[in-house]
Amino acid sequence: MPDLSRRPVPETGLPQPKTESPMSQFQAFGTTPPAKVVFKSSNGTTFVDYKNSEDLRRYMTPNGKIQGRKKSGLTAREQRIVAQAIKRARYMGLLPFTSATL
Repeated sequence: MPDLSRRPVPETGLPQPKTESPMSQFQAFGTTPPAKVVFKSSNGTTFVDYKNSEDLRRYMTPNGKIQGRKKSGLTAREQRIVAQAIKRARYMGLLPFTSATL
């Protein structure tokens, strides 16, 4: 099959449409980060509401593990706070410990 991407374009003086690369249809490494769950209070402290189980569930893998920083897109401090909130929500029964109860 001939390579059509190297075909000569007629010179018309009009701007030529940009051709998309074949890889442009794929997303970059990872996905977009989940919804923001780390907030700052009025006095400047950082907190995560452990009762917001639907947003915290997005930071868990399908097996019930807590996602890493690279995947979640959080800073080290935010990751520790989110992990603590997930553990609190698990203890209170708002989130499952394993995938068997997801």
